[in-house]
Amino acid sequence: MFDVGAAARAELAAVAGVLGEAFADDPVVVGMIGTADGRCERATALYAALLRAQDPDGIEVDVARDETGLIVGAAVWERPDARGATARRLLREAPGFLQALGPLRVPLALRGWNAFVRHRPDEPHWYLGEIGVRAAQRGTGVGSRLLAHRLRHVDDHAHGAYLESSTPRNRALYVRHGFESRGEIRGVHAARPTAMWRPPVDAPGRPAAR
Repeated sequence: MFDVGAAARAELAAVAGVLGEAFADDPVVVGMIGTADGRCERATALYAALLRAQDPDGIEVDVARDETGLIVGAAVWERPDARGATARRLLREAPGFLQALGPLRVPLALRGWNAFVRHRPDEPHWYLGEIGVRAAQRGTGVGSRLLAHRLRHVDDHAHGAYLESSTPRNRALYVRHGFESRGEIRGVHAARPTAMWRPPVDAPGRPAAR
C-alpha cells in the first residue's frame, strides 16, 4: 500500500535519489551521463541539481510513500505559469551538473535540453518533467497513481499536459492516461524520445483515458 501527496522541501534530496535510481538506464539520461559504472549516483546528482535550479513556486513535486513513509515514486510537474529555471539558478548549480555530466558531456546535454525546449507546446500546459519509481516497486501501480493524482487537478482546471517519453513501455502508460504522440524529438544524443500531449478536458476530440 502507498499514499500519494506533496513532497516537502526537505524531501527533495530523497526525490532525486528515487529519480536517479529510476533513470540510471534511461536512454535520454544515459546519453547525457554516459555508460560507465556509477550511473545511478551520477543520475541522482543530475536530478538533485535540476531540482535545486527550479523556481520552487513553479513546480509541484508529488511523491508516493509506502506504509513506512519511504518515498517509492516521484513526479515533478512544472506549472502552466512557471518561469522555469533561470540562468542564475542554473549557474549556481553548475558544480552539481559537472559532477553528474563531466565537462566533456555538457554540450551533449545542452543540445538535448534545447531539443526538448523547442518541442514544448505554445499553449499553457502542465509539463511532466520527470516521473520515476524505485526498482522494487515497479509494476505495482505507483506510476499510474502518481499520474492520476496530478491529472485530476489538471482536468479540474481544463489545462493541457505535456511530457517526453523515451521508451515504448512508458508511452503505453501515458496513452492509457489520455496522452497522444506528437512525434519524435530529434537532436537528443543516443535516444529517440517521443513528444506526448494530453489535450484539455474540454478540447474537441480529446482521446479518453483507458
